[in-house]
Amino acid sequence: MNNPRLAGRYAKSLLDLATEQNQIAAVYADMKWLDSVCKSNPDFVAVLSSPIIKADKKQVILKAVTDGRVATLTGAFIDLLVRKTRESNLHEIVNAFIDQYNTLNNIQKVKITTASPLTDTLREEIMTNVKAAMPSKTFEIETAVKDELIGGFIVETGGQLVDASILRDLKDIQKQFMDNEFIHKIR
Repeated sequence: MNNPRLAGRYAKSLLDLATEQNQIAAVYADMKWLDSVCKSNPDFVAVLSSPIIKADKKQVILKAVTDGRVATLTGAFIDLLVRKTRESNLHEIVNAFIDQYNTLNNIQKVKITTASPLTDTLREEIMTNVKAAMPSKTFEIETAVKDELIGGFIVETGGQLVDASILRDLKDIQKQFMDNEFIHKIR
């Protein structure tokens, strides 16, 4: 169940506490790790959001997953979420924390999607253009491969999308043929 307001509040509280205790880097690393766990294991997220599984069982599962892998502050925060029955919102809170941390540190996410694995040369060329458009930002790059693009790339950053893929070109050509004014004039 999405609740961005709740996630934002919990994330802000954790960010403020981590800053106050000078543990911001450790907590950020923990949040990145938890995000990767949630993304790679949908069953973990399903268990946390299940109303059938009792809170004490969820606590045991979370302890088993995070014990020895996260900072004390992060562990205490996760325990608080379970006590407040907010463990189902963990992944959303983690994402909100990462977004707030990135905003605080002027970090911009860039997602580059290509038809085949991205070469270092092409990545640098794309990032040179992105950095020229936003010179005051630091960038965190995420790459993805989608065969259906056929060729080219898609760059997403800061609510903007640049689609330079062959699939897009083909769809544009198809639309031009479908909307061809000359055919309508002949009939």
